[in-house]
Amino acid sequence: MWLFYDPFTAISLFIAYILGFIVLMITASIIAPRVARKFAGRFTLQTSMLIIGLLVVISGLAGVGLTAYLIGGLLGGEVTSGFIASILIFVLIMNIISYLISPVTINLMYNAKPSPQLQEIVNSVAMRLGFTRPPKAMIVHGPPNAFAYGNILFGRYVAVSNTLLELMSREELEAVIGHELGHHKHRDNAVMLFMGLIPSVLYFLGVTLIRLGFISGYARTVYSDRRREGNGGFILVLAGIIAVIASFIVQVLVLAFSRLREYYADTSGAQAAGRRAMQRALARLHLYYNSVDIAREAIANSKLKALFIYAFTEAYANPFYRRYPSGINFRDIDIDEIVEKLKRVEVNDINEFFSTHPAIPKRIRFLDMPTS
Repeated sequence: MWLFYDPFTAISLFIAYILGFIVLMITASIIAPRVARKFAGRFTLQTSMLIIGLLVVISGLAGVGLTAYLIGGLLGGEVTSGFIASILIFVLIMNIISYLISPVTINLMYNAKPSPQLQEIVNSVAMRLGFTRPPKAMIVHGPPNAFAYGNILFGRYVAVSNTLLELMSREELEAVIGHELGHHKHRDNAVMLFMGLIPSVLYFLGVTLIRLGFISGYARTVYSDRRREGNGGFILVLAGIIAVIASFIVQVLVLAFSRLREYYADTSGAQAAGRRAMQRALARLHLYYNSVDIAREAIANSKLKALFIYAFTEAYANPFYRRYPSGINFRDIDIDEIVEKLKRVEVNDINEFFSTHPAIPKRIRFLDMPTS
């Protein structure tokens, strides 16, 4: 771990973060909205996912290639290849370990319990979506939410919070479960694991190069016959900063890809319970979190934000939330009226830029599209 942490590395990473943040803000405020408006409606969901997925891979390869080019003359081709391969193996092993133990971790963190009643609903929805073996149904305590998780070792799970069961009608609940089953059907856990590897490799590559750049004695001793006179450390730090900034950019593309996968999962929810039921479920979640301040505050900082059906940039589910607001009956509200109102809500592209999920008004409108 000494390769990654010291004051010099921290300062350099801080500079890299500032530069990366500036680049992303320019992209978010100027480039991204214009590109989105130009290409909106021109591609199907599947084509959009393919394009963004390819952009992630190509951008990641370009970032690694540029970094390798910058340090190749200093370290030599063989050493550079081995160095990048070691970073890739390290990140791959860490992500695989995280992936394999995640079901156990989630079950413990959320105190997830099997539910025969919920299992019957999951089985029914899974049958409609063509599952031969339905995932295991789990009840968790927390704010209204649901999520899909699992792997090849521990099987597949669908978790639903106790408060979501109180909030939703049967059809809306089936739509939410259909959404989560869609994540399993589309293998989103594995897909996003692969996509997440790319910015992670770039980031750890950059951190390590910055650290090595400051170990000038190490660089001079080992690579003195290949380094440029007096510039070896600077080149390593520069290459590291470029790799960290590239990881920021690729991560934004990964987030965009994640948002498309949410639209894709919504189509499964609509297939399972009907388009209107899916829209009502999304509208009810939106109404809940925008009407109850205590709920929004309680779910602000979860590290598992990418798991959930409901997520805004500042609102993610928290396993330690235990309070359900009293005095408001969300089942008595005319939810169809809320759906129609949300269809007319405009969403600022910048506000959504760093979110794993699309804004709910966009998701509701998407379900009205013929291609969905």
